[in-house]
Amino acid sequence: MRLVVTGTDTDIGKTVFAAALCGASGASYWKPVQAGFAPEGDKETVARLSGARVLPEAYRLRLAASPHQAAAEEGIAIDTDALTPPEGPVVIEGAGGLMVPLTRVTLNIDVFARWGLPLALCARTALGTINHTLLSVEAIRARDMPLKGIVFIGDENKESEGVIIELSGAKRLGRLPRLQSLTRESLAAAFAAHFDLKDFV
Repeated sequence: MRLVVTGTDTDIGKTVFAAALCGASGASYWKPVQAGFAPEGDKETVARLSGARVLPEAYRLRLAASPHQAAAEEGIAIDTDALTPPEGPVVIEGAGGLMVPLTRVTLNIDVFARWGLPLALCARTALGTINHTLLSVEAIRARDMPLKGIVFIGDENKESEGVIIELSGAKRLGRLPRLQSLTRESLAAAFAAHFDLKDFV
């Protein structure tokens, strides 16, 4: 498995889903750019929730902000051309949504398009998700990028989920529900109940 986990927005559950996918598949985890890591960074969260091998970030920035801003705060220039996926089975998580700037000229989606790896697009089930998700799918297809499908995260919303799949024509990969107790065991059980690992390979 070599896959990019991206999203329609920030703080929607990409990291938790990436942890579930790594735990189920045995793939390593890599987040090229981490902006903000209090109380813990995403790789620490993934390690805790999956037991997967986590790789060090190319850039680990203190400020919880858009990477271009967080890097500028530390006097760092992110070299997006040097961001290269590691060898072997890996789940790569982007920072925030598709159109988040890594520099003032390069967005997440530009790097993903260069890599050519398939994407799993994570989307909320809450209000506003239809617009955000359809715009994200349109941006992916405008760049001729391979889209595995859409991962919904949150409470069930049959109408929103259904119309997104109908209008986008994308595959519904499943929905990760809210978990009252988020542990390695509960996350693994939720992934097994709501997803088919073969859809991501």
